[in-house]
Amino acid sequence: MNIQIYVSKKNPDVLKAERFFKERRIPYQLMDLKKHKLGQKELDTFIRAVGAQALVDREGKKALERPVAHMSDERYIAAALLDDPSALRTPIVRNGAKVTVGADEETWKKWVEDAK
Repeated sequence: MNIQIYVSKKNPDVLKAERFFKERRIPYQLMDLKKHKLGQKELDTFIRAVGAQALVDREGKKALERPVAHMSDERYIAAALLDDPSALRTPIVRNGAKVTVGADEETWKKWVEDAK
């Protein structure tokens, strides 16, 4: 398993993801989106796996102030997320081409079982 956890800010779901993989001694790479520029290929992988709509943070007053929170066209969403990765809902947990958004322990458990 090659786990990458993409984060733009620490939140309870990010902490859950880190704890999940730490408790199972599964190595992971933490990708801070403030330091690591999100590339087109990475974003395309996320969109193929979960769709552009699922990637947009629409929770909280500050998130809703961003124009991307009100977009519905996937192309515009993708362009906006490349320009402003802080608008992504995090954590985005990637295992190769498999991707989850938010705390999705059931899926992570399946990944662990499949890796055995």
